[in-house]
Amino acid sequence: MFRKAKSVDTVVLLLLALPGLAHFLVFKYIPLAGNVIAFQDYNMFAGVFHSKWVGLKHFIFMFQYAEFALVLKNSLKYGLYSILFGFPAPLLLALLLNEIRLSWFKRATQTMLYLPHFLSWVIVGGIFTELLSRQGLVNRLLGEWFGMEAISFLTEPRYFMGMVIGLGVWKEVGWSMIIYLAAISGINPNLYEAAMVDGAGRLKQAWHITLPSLLPAIVVLLLLQIGNILDANVEQVLFFLNPLVREAGEVFDTYVYRVGLMGGQYSYTTAIGVFKAVVGIVLVVGLNKLSRRTTGESIY
Repeated sequence: MFRKAKSVDTVVLLLLALPGLAHFLVFKYIPLAGNVIAFQDYNMFAGVFHSKWVGLKHFIFMFQYAEFALVLKNSLKYGLYSILFGFPAPLLLALLLNEIRLSWFKRATQTMLYLPHFLSWVIVGGIFTELLSRQGLVNRLLGEWFGMEAISFLTEPRYFMGMVIGLGVWKEVGWSMIIYLAAISGINPNLYEAAMVDGAGRLKQAWHITLPSLLPAIVVLLLLQIGNILDANVEQVLFFLNPLVREAGEVFDTYVYRVGLMGGQYSYTTAIGVFKAVVGIVLVVGLNKLSRRTTGESIY
């Protein structure tokens, strides 16, 4: 009887997992076969099976093309700054929110923090385009309070990357914070009680109990984010990108959209996609081994 019930539970769990497995199979694994066009002069009329095979031609062209170096630099800058400022922010926010004792205020604050995640970049971009324009609220406040001249946040290359990354952190910090709050809620409260008996304050409790308990989640999320270091939020960057800031704001995703989809260079931009994937795999595998040796935590 016990074995029969166990087999029924296994079947039910497999059925529950089936939609998710089908999603990954159809939208993640099957499309990988399309990467073969990176080694072809792909012609949409001839199809994958009849397009001319050219080997590494597009990869060689990619590294020789002057514009590729600029896009690579911008993508690395975007990825590194996003990790530097965007990764610690939800962790710090979760630690601070965990110290709030008024439950109603804590719930209201958490709701307000992750609400921007549900807004599309069209809405968020429209709002901040008005706020950051030369006649917008931000420039008016800077002029009235500090006597500063109007700043062209949307058309000055030196401000573009900081603006885009800052808006991205603001929009997603509350949503990422939920993962850490869930992990904090699973920490044994007896550890905090024992620390209080030993005279540890809130800061020492956070440093010696909360952070070590969050280390597995921190390592996994950091490795996953590093693996996507060359990826950018294409909707966000495309919304704010314009010819005046293209030199400072063009990243791989917008470049692939402009050259690949708009310009019809499918094989060349697929080669860029393969290059990004290889870089991500190498970083994840290498840093995963380093993390396992130094902290004992890893993805696999």
